[in-house]
Amino acid sequence: MSTRDNNSQREVRLAYTRTEAARALGVTPITIDRLAKRGLLKPSRATRRPLYSVREIERFLAETSDNGGSFL
Repeated sequence: MSTRDNNSQREVRLAYTRTEAARALGVTPITIDRLAKRGLLKPSRATRRPLYSVREIERFLAETSDNGGSFL
């Protein structure tokens, strides 16, 4: 899911697929599945495949950065 930013004419991503979210976090797609199964990363189920919003990824990073990143 994306939208265009009128000021700079660039595409702004609102959500990522499982693979894209993994790439953004620097982990494997399997790790994304594990995090979702544990309830640490919550995908949107608005479409056929799960999408991970930028806000959700930012929330996850903020919450896990306080405890030394021990989310695996």
